[in-house]
Amino acid sequence: MFTYSIRKSLGFLLLLSSPLFYSQENLSADELFAKARTTAFEQKDYNASIILAKQALEKAPDYTDISIFLGRVYTWNKDLASARAVFEDLGKKDIKDEDYFIAYASLEYWNDQYDKAIEILDKGLTYHPQSEALWLLKTKNHFANKDYTEAEKAIQTVLSINPKNTEATGLAIRINEFIIKNAVGIIYNYSHFDKQFDNDWHIVGIHYKRITPIGPVILRGNYANKFAESGTQIELEAYPRLSKTFYLYIGGGYSNDIGIFPKYRTGASLNANLPRSFEAEIGYRQIYFTNNIWMLTASAGKYYKNFWFNIRTYITPDKENIAHSYTGTVRYYTKSAQDYFALQAGTGISPEEYRNNLLENESFKLKTFKIGAEYNFSIQKTNLFSLSMIYYIQEYLPNKKGNQFDILIGYTKKF
Repeated sequence: MFTYSIRKSLGFLLLLSSPLFYSQENLSADELFAKARTTAFEQKDYNASIILAKQALEKAPDYTDISIFLGRVYTWNKDLASARAVFEDLGKKDIKDEDYFIAYASLEYWNDQYDKAIEILDKGLTYHPQSEALWLLKTKNHFANKDYTEAEKAIQTVLSINPKNTEATGLAIRINEFIIKNAVGIIYNYSHFDKQFDNDWHIVGIHYKRITPIGPVILRGNYANKFAESGTQIELEAYPRLSKTFYLYIGGGYSNDIGIFPKYRTGASLNANLPRSFEAEIGYRQIYFTNNIWMLTASAGKYYKNFWFNIRTYITPDKENIAHSYTGTVRYYTKSAQDYFALQAGTGISPEEYRNNLLENESFKLKTFKIGAEYNFSIQKTNLFSLSMIYYIQEYLPNKKGNQFDILIGYTKKF
């Protein structure tokens, strides 16, 4: 009786030890494939996923989707030799699946083999000439390889296929910064105050922009007439690229006309182009009139179809309190990265505005509200025009408010 009970218990345990009474060998290729995908995507166990995918291929050696998936998992597991072996074997079979070319080219792109990736993509495009994914990946390879002319051609193809491709919109804007080596421009900013100041302000800025191997560099000179007095300022800014994801902003300025402009200004930020068409920035700004003013800045942006959404803050620490500035911006891109409408609204004064000399007397700690609109358009891609208007309600003294209207017009010539 006792022996029979033990045998019965062991039999029951053995029955439970099989996954729902089936051994893994009894699973179909589709079931093993589904299990491999779950193991890779949800559990991030790439080694186990590879074993399952191989078992699935033993049951269905010609199941192309499984082979492509296996190559992807080898890539994620950083087993590049095995991944390439899988993709090369598929190539010998003259596979025409779009996913095959995306997976193989992605492997080479992530490992900086841009020419090889473009070769794979060009072959894929002979079978799938309207593939947004293949053209977009080709754009990324040309951009990473600093072939901005070809990158611009590829991204325009994506946008011609689908003008509302979110990722393509963001990438087109970044490429636009590199496509033409030189640019010169001029802007004029007019400010009118109903109470705060007796005289209107006039500011003229000229700039020269040069695309260098490390990124754009901008030299700018400003002339201003404020408080019925004149002054000049010189500024230098650079945007060096660090990687496919990160780039820096570094800037500085000097003026001998303190009060019209700050004597010194500096700034630096780390910027990131993130997955899912997000972007982010964190850094600092410093302005010196007769004392230093330090500000922390951060922003987050998102591209969605033809739209760009952004929110930026400046935070100024102080012994008594912390001053905040927030601005939200929405852009709608029309025919290109240089053509858009924009709306913005916010509170506080930012150091990027031409009103930054108001920071000297700490009026930035008072309440300011602003709302504005901007329109940018291009003619023949090399002639850029801009027009913006901003309305401010400025608390210039405690509990005393005034209105301000700003109009800015600009022109830039690329060559």
